[in-house]
Amino acid sequence: MGEPIQALKKQINLLRGWPSPSFLPSEALKAATVRALSDPAVSVPGLQYGPDPGLRPLREALAAWLSRFYGGVPDPERICITGGASQSIANILASFTDPAVTRAVWVAAPCYFLACPIFEDAGFGGRMRAAPEDEQGVDVDALDKRMRRFDEAWERECPTDPDRVKKLRHRKLYRHLIYLVPTCANPSGKTMPLPRREALVRLARRHDALLLADDVYDFLQWPLDPPPSASSPPSFPSSPPPVSFPPSSPNLRLPRLSDIDARLPRREDEVADPARFGHAISNGSFSKIVAPGVRTGWVDASPAFSYGLSQTGASRSGGAPSHFAAVALWEMLRSGDLERRLRHVIVPALRTRHARVAAAVDALLVPLGVRTRRSSLLGADVYGGYFIWLALPDGVEAEAVARRARDAEALIIAPGELFEVYGDEASARFGRELRICFSWEEVEDVLEGVERLATVVKDVKEGRVPVNECSSAAGSLENAK
Repeated sequence: MGEPIQALKKQINLLRGWPSPSFLPSEALKAATVRALSDPAVSVPGLQYGPDPGLRPLREALAAWLSRFYGGVPDPERICITGGASQSIANILASFTDPAVTRAVWVAAPCYFLACPIFEDAGFGGRMRAAPEDEQGVDVDALDKRMRRFDEAWERECPTDPDRVKKLRHRKLYRHLIYLVPTCANPSGKTMPLPRREALVRLARRHDALLLADDVYDFLQWPLDPPPSASSPPSFPSSPPPVSFPPSSPNLRLPRLSDIDARLPRREDEVADPARFGHAISNGSFSKIVAPGVRTGWVDASPAFSYGLSQTGASRSGGAPSHFAAVALWEMLRSGDLERRLRHVIVPALRTRHARVAAAVDALLVPLGVRTRRSSLLGADVYGGYFIWLALPDGVEAEAVARRARDAEALIIAPGELFEVYGDEASARFGRELRICFSWEEVEDVLEGVERLATVVKDVKEGRVPVNECSSAAGSLENAK
């Protein structure tokens, strides 16, 4: 017998949400580390235990950089250095939630699925609920109704035992937590417009909820090139001009939920916040803008919240995590290396990749009935992030397509079921959606992957799929992101 079909083809992985190896700044990080270690005034404190909120020079540099990008007055007291976005979520849950007080974790659906185990580990297994999206991101009215119904049931059935509640200093326990990626969401790619962001902040205040926003793609946005004319083949420049930094377009730097919470006046119907912890935080990370391996990020929130986060036991025992990496990252930020790489390397490369892949999707998949979003932000010519979210035609199931792609085409893609909220899958189903990543594989391989996917969609649509193809399509989720 001959080899299986997939053994004859190079595997292409459009599930893995990693940056391309060509994006990794090994030389820039090495140079920054050498500069930092050459100065004892930097190297000695950088190799010791760090302060609980993190390296002060990095906090100051981040505050200035974020202020220049988003606007506002820089304030390092709003910054707490973390061990990256995922570790930060775990510490926030440890310090600001308690299953005896925090009623539910509401997760924007479709969701970044690897956040769900973090919520489970914090005691919220069975207490995660979907916050469904519409075309503008989280549907605030629908979420408000779901939260009200949940609160009514909780107050009837779940009296709080004060003896079981965490005793915390410099922190508070929120009644709800809402988790989302408001800009270039993973996986849907959507960006919430400003009115929707303001409505979500007001909802969080009414319900005493903490908005935990993963703002990891905000710096990875670009203006869309005009679509090619129907009479000419798709053509996109190999090296588009760099995006201005900070970008001139307001659509590329919408205020974060934490910015809105800080500036929006309170109304009488909103929960009082005498300690000024706030109801929204920005969870940032260097993983997408430098390298995942540095395992360093930041929280930008009210000074009270950021200080409270720094008092999490895991941080007080030795100080902020990733302290030495923070020294190298501060040097990259201070010297301008980070911004130059974003402006001249990372964003232009992602912009070119997306333009080429989107053109291939339009040419090969859309004629088969596949639907996708052109822009991250409804009504604006902008895109960003790593992913394209596809809706399959009626009668074509994502699981069948993903399974057939793996078995017949050596193509790994993410079926929509992967992004349903753990324990509340029925509230927001994605059985006809797929996510493909254009950042990891070489761009020519991504384009070949789109071609293979078109073959698979056509086969499944026309019923040319063997009945015995019944194994799970998701396979190993290791390193999927």
